Amino acid sequence: MRIDRDGNWFYLGSPITRWSLARLFASVLRREADGAYWLVTPAERARILVEDSPFLAVELDVAGAGQTQVLSFRTNMDEIVVADEAHPLRVATDPSTAAPRPYILVRDGLEARLTRPVFYQLVDLGREERVGGATRFGVWSKNEFFPLGELD
Repeated sequence: MRIDRDGNWFYLGSPITRWSLARLFASVLRREADGAYWLVTPAERARILVEDSPFLAVELDVAGAGQTQVLSFRTNMDEIVVADEAHPLRVATDPSTAAPRPYILVRDGLEARLTRPVFYQLVDLGREERVGGATRFGVWSKNEFFPLGELD
């Protein structure tokens, strides 16, 4: 089994087109300390290849404003994740293109990559803040500041 970069699930090379089946598999997905992904049920354990991240953040909801605003993300598996201390946002850099690759921690080492429209919406909410002696560009959610990139 594998999950491609676009969040599509495959079994023996064929796409899993039943969303409810992919969602069931997602509910038993685990990530080990070595970075390997596994589907774990009481009766079985099977390795799964994940090309980037197992989930996509496909929608952003914003409640409130300023430091106390709440950023809620809906994944392609219909999970709602609020950016906070336990579910941080991070922005990696694509090594081949140097483009930003934003993620949010969903649960237990499993991340969702923010889709481009969601990331653009997040950037629109961004502001410059003085953090740790440096001016950073990022967003607030539940009194946590999440840097989105460096200011030149």
